[in-house]
Amino acid sequence: MSSTLNPALKKLGLAPDDRVAIIHADDIGMCHASVTAYADLVDVGLLSSAATMVPCAWFPAVADYCRQHPDADMGVHLTLTSEWTNFRWGPISTRQAASGLIDDEGYFFRSSAGVQGSASPAAVAVEWEAQIQRALAAGIEPTHFDTHMLSAYYVPYLRAYSDLARQYKLPPMLLRQTPKFSWMELYRDPANLSFAEQQVAALEAEGTPLVDYFYAMSLAWDDSVNRMDEAKQAFRDLQPGITHFVLHPAHDTPEIRAIAPDWRCRVSDFEIFSSRELQTFIQNEGVHIINYRALRDILRGEIQAASITGD
Repeated sequence: MSSTLNPALKKLGLAPDDRVAIIHADDIGMCHASVTAYADLVDVGLLSSAATMVPCAWFPAVADYCRQHPDADMGVHLTLTSEWTNFRWGPISTRQAASGLIDDEGYFFRSSAGVQGSASPAAVAVEWEAQIQRALAAGIEPTHFDTHMLSAYYVPYLRAYSDLARQYKLPPMLLRQTPKFSWMELYRDPANLSFAEQQVAALEAEGTPLVDYFYAMSLAWDDSVNRMDEAKQAFRDLQPGITHFVLHPAHDTPEIRAIAPDWRCRVSDFEIFSSRELQTFIQNEGVHIINYRALRDILRGEIQAASITGD
């Protein structure tokens, strides 16, 4: 098990008991509404990072934004699934059913369990690398990569996920083994558990910065829930260490309403994280906000203290 203290904290000049968050927008490029919402949130200044879905229709618009804004903290949201009913996408590396990446309709599977029960680790590795390569070719300098619907959190795929971090010198969104989180929560099988622990321990021993916790704003709409209160409580409850804090922002458009049954949550994420109220609350909580560029700089020996905000 890793030590309690995340070694990245010291390298960033932070204290062991500092509460740190990467405020991260997922699914950018999935649709037009996600691209415009992301751009507006960057202007607000609370959002610190994001990741784009390379196989999706609006990825070229994300790439165009990043070329015009080279300081954008954009990662690759490695994608193996296509979850919606009427709006789908598929792999960019192959159209061969034998890869196991494609469902009976010719798209990615709708669930992580679907692809994990079908695709070979070799096919997954080829697809993930193709997505990173396409992002690079489009002019994006990725700061990290993470995993859509957490599909990478599957033992047969973890080696490829870890190897990409080494190959591209990019921090992966991967949870450390700490007293607050054990890979036992995901893997009950001792052999799988041991392999997952070994992968994480090896990366951290090599100097790859990892996060301690994962939190995602709910995508289940409940009229009785005040989502601003949810966000505030989540930041209030942050533990010492680094939290990958996820939202799925979108503008309220006919497009997002037609695509996503959870569109209300996505629009709400945009509205809440656009607000001065939440920004002030986080500042008053003393939460430090960093981006993935800061972690990439640690990995590459190019630490920039300016990547840290908060008191």
